[in-house]
Amino acid sequence: MTTTVPEPATTHMHREIGESAAAIAHQRKANAATLRSLALELRVAPPRFVVTAARGSSDNAATYAKYLIETQLGLATASAAPSIQSVYAVQPHWRDALFLAISQSGRSPDLLRQAEAAKRSGARVVALVNAPDSPLAALAHTVLPLHAGPELSVAATKSYLCSLSMIADLVAHWSADAALDSALAQLPAALGSARAFDWSALVEDLVDARNLFVVGRGLGLSAAQEAALKLKETCGLHAEAFSAAEVQHGPMALVDDGFPVLFFTQPDDTLASTLAIAATFRTRAARVRIARADAGTGDLPYAATLHPACAPIAAVHAFYHAANALALRRGRNPDVPPHLRKVTETV
Repeated sequence: MTTTVPEPATTHMHREIGESAAAIAHQRKANAATLRSLALELRVAPPRFVVTAARGSSDNAATYAKYLIETQLGLATASAAPSIQSVYAVQPHWRDALFLAISQSGRSPDLLRQAEAAKRSGARVVALVNAPDSPLAALAHTVLPLHAGPELSVAATKSYLCSLSMIADLVAHWSADAALDSALAQLPAALGSARAFDWSALVEDLVDARNLFVVGRGLGLSAAQEAALKLKETCGLHAEAFSAAEVQHGPMALVDDGFPVLFFTQPDDTLASTLAIAATFRTRAARVRIARADAGTGDLPYAATLHPACAPIAAVHAFYHAANALALRRGRNPDVPPHLRKVTETV
């Protein structure tokens, strides 16, 4: 079956990317009182550790939560497999943990069973969900609505960006980080300039590509994971995400002349080592593109932010425009990827 390929600016994906900045600005205002209350409770009775639960793009957001919570608060944060509860029926030992459930629909049976088990175990359940009237929200002790609004494209964009901004806002309140809070206040304006950033070089690189590595480290690993997922989903391009700390092991054996590699960077302590690994790929004649805020010639620019934690949000926002354009260049409609549905209910 063939689908009609729309013009770039007429896709739902394009429109929803453009709505992200306003959604994030609204989210901050709408959730401010709940965040202040939750942050106070978490400071008075700190959890022993943090467990995240999510699928798909939301699980990529959970990777961001891991790095941000561990770097800003020093609390061990781990992604728990929902199947341990939904398939194997194991009751976890998560007393005094913080259980962060991240979901667009809040209806997937496996996440619901995991949240129920977490609650029984004595964990504090916090739901970051785009549907505040969902079963997951009803289970949670605290609900942090994403306020992304409706998404008609199967490819989640603004809900993913709203998940990251919600995580960052939670951590800013919890850690009383004034610098991060200030940067988040200015983030919507920074995202508003994203269309001015030229990622056409990446689109040209990948029009006929069959395989791709996407690499990030620390806070940027979530961006790499999300980009790889979107390239598969919207462009039909086999893309695999790796940490810059791991990609030189087995994966490097696949790299030869012209092999495309996309790096996501942020201005923090991972930058120098990530750029060094990108240089190593270039010695193998790989076709390397680097997303960075202070982009030089040949790099992929994104909006400069006031805090490294905001960089992955700005970088993915810029990437989404390229993914939309690339999908259309490859003859695909990013709004209706083959074999996929908007909501996947995993057991």
